[in-house]
Order: sequence, then C-alpha cells, then structure tokens
Amino acid sequence: MRKLYIVGLGPGGGQDMTGRAKAALEEADVIVGYTVYIDLIREEYAHKELLTTPMRKEVERCEMALALADSGKTVAMVCSGDPGVYGMAGLCYELSEKWPEVALEVIPGITAACGGAAVLGAPLMHDFCLISLSDLMTPWETIQKRLRAAAQADFVVCLYNPSSHKRKDYLQKACDILLEEKSPATPCGYVGQIGRDGESAAVLTLGELRTAQVDMFTTVFVGNSQTKILGGRLVTPRGYLQR
Repeated sequence: MRKLYIVGLGPGGGQDMTGRAKAALEEADVIVGYTVYIDLIREEYAHKELLTTPMRKEVERCEMALALADSGKTVAMVCSGDPGVYGMAGLCYELSEKWPEVALEVIPGITAACGGAAVLGAPLMHDFCLISLSDLMTPWETIQKRLRAAAQADFVVCLYNPSSHKRKDYLQKACDILLEEKSPATPCGYVGQIGRDGESAAVLTLGELRTAQVDMFTTVFVGNSQTKILGGRLVTPRGYLQR
C-alpha cells in the first residue's frame, strides 16, 4: 500500500508523543518534516531516512512526501503539535489529488493549546477558541474581526504566533481589541517553548499582557469573565460547583 502518515509530534521534544505517533514513525521508511521538527527526533530516529525543508517550503515538503509515498515507500510527515491544527494535514489533502493512489492517515497530537494549558493550570475548561496572529496567510483585518467576535462572545482565547521580528506589536494590538470588551483585570497567561529546554510561563492580567515580551514559540491564553487565578494557576471554572 502507498501510505503517507501525517504525524503530530506534540509540543516540545517528543515526550508527549502518542503511542500511535511512535508506531507510525517506526513503520515509516522515510520521515519528512520542517528542519526544526526533524531535529527534535533526529537522534531517536537516526536509523530512518530523514528529509527536511526549511520554513516557507510547506508545499514542496508535502509534495516530496506524497511523491515518495507514491513511489512505494511508507512515509511519515511530521508536524509539531497536532497536524490538523495549523499543521500540514490540510495541505497534504489539498495536494493529494495529484497522487490518487496514496492513502493518507492523520495521526493526532497534543496541540500547543492543550500543552500550554496544562502548564498554566486549567484555563480551557469552558468554551474557547484558537486564533493565530500570523498574517502571512490571513489578512490582519480578518484576524481583527475574529478577535473582536471572540471577545464579544466571552470566549477564552488562545493565541498562536503572537509575535515575530516583523510583527513585534501584534500582541499589543490584539490586546487592545480584546480590551474593548474585556476588563484589564482579566486573568491571562503565556507559555514559551512548551515541553522544551527553556520552557517558561507567566500568569498575569490582560492589562499586563499588553506589554509582555513574547515570540513565535509562545502560546498566549486570555481568560473569559469567569477565569480565576487560584494558587498561582489559571483556571476557568466549568460550573460544576454552581449546579
């Protein structure tokens, strides 16, 4: 069978990888991925053929994986976190029409929202949404609309890609939009380098978050009107004690 696994490595260096993900990587003849993600597993899977592409080469990476699978090799495309959450699963399906004989299977992983939430406490216990602040493929005007709608609906908001060298003030801009509807005292938190060496976390208010220094490897959490700080942890009650 011509097979392409699209595998979520989970956050960090692979400690949170699922059993299904490990089984798919062991079965694969070739493992393909972004250079940074392959480096995270290079030592453990040094006996495999490892192929990489740099950032911004997502289409080429997926085409490489599909073509290799079509040639008869079992291939694993690895993604950080979950491949279906800002990962490569969707793009692989979009491109797969050129290789109709290749069977695709998505192997889910722990996304940064879940990994970061566990570090902070339990901020995602009630309705929440994920919004990426990267405007590489989504217009900033659209991102603004989504932020405003999420704030108006009182969602807990998890922000991916909150800052970069070219987008240093995007988190500040996002906070200003959220502050239109949310109190400056709203509990928030962020986690950098989730599951990796140098992992760091902070619990703070939305007013303080506005000037926080973060990078693209940071995941940000903005609470809703019920979110609390309990024992230094960020917690959004589900409502069990109010029933």
